Amino acid sequence: MKAKDLRDLSIDELNQKAKDLTDELFKLRFRQSTGQLDSTAMKGKVRKDIARVKTVLRDKEAKSGNA
Repeated sequence: MKAKDLRDLSIDELNQKAKDLTDELFKLRFRQSTGQLDSTAMKGKVRKDIARVKTVLRDKEAKSGNA
């Protein structure tokens, strides 16, 4: 997921995307603890995606004056 693509989304869509990614990270952590996760690199990818979404969300909120 690219930050350029995220900038086209609305604030509500970004909030939903962050929630979905957080849920996915929880599921990956759960799968790792039960030994069912083959590649732990997915956790890092999802964490970076969450950071990208939150960064773009913060920028949009600051520009709209809601910060």
